[in-house]
Amino acid sequence: MAEKGKTRYGAWIIVGVILVGLAGFGTGGLSGNLRPVGTVGEKEISVAAYQRALNEQVRALSAQFGQPISLQQAQAFGIDRAALAQIILTRALDNEAAQLGISAGDERVFDRLQRIPSFQGAGGFNRETYRLALQQSGQTPSEFETGLREEIARTLLQGAVVSGIPAVDAYADALVQYIGERRDITWAIVDADALTSPVPGATEADQQAYYDANPEAFTLPETRDITYAWLTPTMIQDQMEVADSSVEALYQARINEFVQPERRLVERLVYLDQARAEEAIGRVNAGEATFEDLVVERGLSLADIDLGDVSEEDLRGAGEAVFAAGPGDVVGPYNSPLGPALFRMNAILQAQETSLEEATPILREELATEAARGFINDSANGIIDLLAGGASMEDLAERTDMELGSINWTAEIFEGIAAYDAFRREAAQVQEGAFAELHDLADGGVFALRLDGITPPTLQPLDEVRDAVRDAWQAQARQEALIDTAEEIAADIQALTDFTTLDLIPQTDADLTRRSFVEGTPPNFNDQIFEMAIGEVRVIDATDRALIVRLDDVRPPDPADEGTIAQREALADTAAQGIAQDIFDAYATALQERTELTINETTLNAVNAQFR
Repeated sequence: MAEKGKTRYGAWIIVGVILVGLAGFGTGGLSGNLRPVGTVGEKEISVAAYQRALNEQVRALSAQFGQPISLQQAQAFGIDRAALAQIILTRALDNEAAQLGISAGDERVFDRLQRIPSFQGAGGFNRETYRLALQQSGQTPSEFETGLREEIARTLLQGAVVSGIPAVDAYADALVQYIGERRDITWAIVDADALTSPVPGATEADQQAYYDANPEAFTLPETRDITYAWLTPTMIQDQMEVADSSVEALYQARINEFVQPERRLVERLVYLDQARAEEAIGRVNAGEATFEDLVVERGLSLADIDLGDVSEEDLRGAGEAVFAAGPGDVVGPYNSPLGPALFRMNAILQAQETSLEEATPILREELATEAARGFINDSANGIIDLLAGGASMEDLAERTDMELGSINWTAEIFEGIAAYDAFRREAAQVQEGAFAELHDLADGGVFALRLDGITPPTLQPLDEVRDAVRDAWQAQARQEALIDTAEEIAADIQALTDFTTLDLIPQTDADLTRRSFVEGTPPNFNDQIFEMAIGEVRVIDATDRALIVRLDDVRPPDPADEGTIAQREALADTAAQGIAQDIFDAYATALQERTELTINETTLNAVNAQFR
């Protein structure tokens, strides 16, 4: 929604450096009238090259915002400097390649030229298409081919810089060892039933001591007294008129949502190659393994491979076989976008059709809500003008469709308007006497607010919270007694002790990794068991109970497991890519530091001024 006098973007966007293409963007009419933007070594930065880089950066930023961005807006994000920095780096590499004698021959250039999609005709590369494309982009064949030649040489230089990176096997092995190490435990819960005597009640002295030691638990948060005016689509959607023709048009536009073909609930297990997939389906067909066994062997869960409900078309080459299968059948291998895969069909979902008559109430409400959003959007400028003229919240409620409200807001309140993040954000930072502004709500509504006063955090008197203090002290005393009881029991547990002989109900968990989750345990449970040695027994505080845990075994990852192999390869690839990037960044920094650079600020400013 349009709004005057304020920025309506939620956060700065971190703009990455984007490689600038050599063709496809218009350059206007400046390049023939201005000196170059600058020089890097012996290479010029042409006006056209800077314009293309700037165009690309602004288009990328516009795509992120979802709307066109002007150069003035883009400059606030440093886009012009990012474009200049990128083209400086490019020309520094071009200069270095030339100094080193790295170049591309005519045959290599022509081969690359023939493979550019923009220059293709019905029979492949078309010279007339090539000529027209360059003419539209304001380039001559000589300029373009020179740029292409430099790009090839630059790529060779970059490849030489990052080639020869040593293997990162030790690094990958160490990470896999850490991530994939497995542990077996036996553990049991010690709860209030294990206490042999009741925990005594808190005396007045106990209560006073607990109250004094934990003031934050009995302190009311800062309260902000706020008056606001707001308008949401829900408030006015019943007033919006929606034509039957509009409902029918929306129904037809979303017909795939209301008329669905027969579908299947499917799971897909992908393999690295065809041979492994065929070996797996062979084991299933021979009764040597179940589909669940295959999933576990890959280190996955059924949730990891669940495709949900899919159509025959969604499954591509596997569609016909899956739709011919019965519930529980496993078929394959068939090619998928991720590689050869086995598919298990779990259930049939019959075709469904919702008629226009049945869909009308839902669609009418959607259209009414959208119309309400449009009405609010159209009203925004008028509301902003009223605020600029000094209108109060009460004035807005009287002179517009906005509704007046008030709230004693704290960070713990989420009801009503406080359920909106935008309101919470503004409520937390608004100051007394501040000029009121109009703000957006996530559902298309708007609001303005005024801070009437602040009540600072206040410690409640003991007499007002005595029941809460007593309950908190009692819970702490009971937990301390549980920990003491658990420690006494744990002292009798040895490596082979049967927990049942100590009146404990044991639970065993095997093959736990650092990523595992054991239901019923506190958040630090995994951290603690991975600090333990084999045979060690530890008591873990679980807030309202105690856990006795014994570490029974420690095993390294299975090096033959396909999941382990894939994880190791992925870690090695990621590490190698990171090292290569770091090496190139260091090289690029050093290269630019020792390459003479001049920038013509007059030309730069002229290009920016003429930017469209």
